[in-house]
Amino acid sequence: CALPIWAAHSRRQYTGAMAVASHTTQRLIDEAAVAATQRRLGRLPTPPWLHAEIAGRMAERLALFRMSPDRMIDWGAFLGAGSALLTAAYPQAALRAVEPSEDLALRSRQALRSPWWSGRRWRAPPVEVVVDSNEVQPTGAQLLWANMALHAVKDPPALLQRWQRMLAGGGFVMFSCLGPDTARELRALYAGQGWPAPTVDFVDMHDLGDMLLQAGFADPVMDQETLTVHWESAQALCKDLRLLGGNASPGRFGGLRTPRWLTRLYRELDSMRDQNGRLGLTFEIIYGHAFKADSPVQVAAETQVSLEEMRRLMREARRPA
Repeated sequence: CALPIWAAHSRRQYTGAMAVASHTTQRLIDEAAVAATQRRLGRLPTPPWLHAEIAGRMAERLALFRMSPDRMIDWGAFLGAGSALLTAAYPQAALRAVEPSEDLALRSRQALRSPWWSGRRWRAPPVEVVVDSNEVQPTGAQLLWANMALHAVKDPPALLQRWQRMLAGGGFVMFSCLGPDTARELRALYAGQGWPAPTVDFVDMHDLGDMLLQAGFADPVMDQETLTVHWESAQALCKDLRLLGGNASPGRFGGLRTPRWLTRLYRELDSMRDQNGRLGLTFEIIYGHAFKADSPVQVAAETQVSLEEMRRLMREARRPA
């Protein structure tokens, strides 16, 4: 399998949440399929390749925050591939990793366990791994981090409200997820062949901003980034997509596909090659962060900050105080 090539990416502007209330509640998503995919990915030797890439990009944004948390929550830690980045950024902070299943909790415990000869094993702040349930109590954390997890959730508003309750006043949530433009080329191909959708529908950036406000967060900042990934063959593309997850749409094809259908899929994918002979897919990545409000949030009009201004703020944040 050829490794994916990060051929191009383009950033769009940061934008505050919009004042119009969102009508998005529960999504059309097969939770049993999500759980099965998580179990399969949890058996891989490493987290999904795209998740690791986005975790690194999220970690760069930590420079925007002057706060130095004492307690952190990593939501979906193993598949999110961010725990090591968090502990490196905030070595003094205790970490709680929350996993959707005991299998993934075991993988997190293995990944977070320091070698017996490491000084960190004896001197580092405590690390706790728990399985997500309604009994998981708020910890008063100053940071809740969730990399590439929210797009697999059936009821995002409910989860955002849980996250808000887990944070201390003034704490902040930081997350990433897939956006609606993800795999648009594959969606068009499937629609043209009359096949059921290859993915679930992803939530728009502005709707997520609205949900943050409704959950009791203040000053939400949403950003979206478009990555175009290229492969040399249709077989490599399909193999790498399987390493990212699976189709959890309730409207997906209900049976097993035949070898003849797979051959047809490869042929149709080959027809998508660009002038350089490569196959490309778009991934829209949505980033968001917001603070827990100490009092009810007054919904404000939309505000916009240019990419150049955000880069200036990041440069200033990295300067010694």
